[in-house]
Amino acid sequence: MGSPPSTLPTVGTNLTDLTLKKKKVTVREIGGCMGPIWPSYFQDCFSVIFVVDSANIVQISSSCIQLLSVLSAEPLRNASVLILFNKRDMPCIMSLTEIKSLFRMDDIIASAPQPVTALEASARSGQGLQEVLSWLESVAVK
Repeated sequence: MGSPPSTLPTVGTNLTDLTLKKKKVTVREIGGCMGPIWPSYFQDCFSVIFVVDSANIVQISSSCIQLLSVLSAEPLRNASVLILFNKRDMPCIMSLTEIKSLFRMDDIIASAPQPVTALEASARSGQGLQEVLSWLESVAVK
């Protein structure tokens, strides 16, 4: 069996077109370091996948603050939001219960104006990616 594909953090923006149930969806990936310009892309979004590096304990609080700013953005009031806890294959990570507790996921989901879903995945191993595609498909074909 070959080695898993290498992954690199997004530095700029990447565009990818997907076809989900015969509907073309454009996915714009914007790196975390570009947080200050994220709002310029909110206007035409019908969904947001907010990826959290769950192996980077130091960034957890910063990610939560960024997430709260995304959830409170007026143009995203009706967008479906997926919070994706990535890198779940790493050896030294918190449990999903611990990370959701730190994020106060129950409070976020209860107070957000839009529907919020939380999933876990590993981009490297592929774990959870089918669930992500199913979620995207369910919000894309409304």
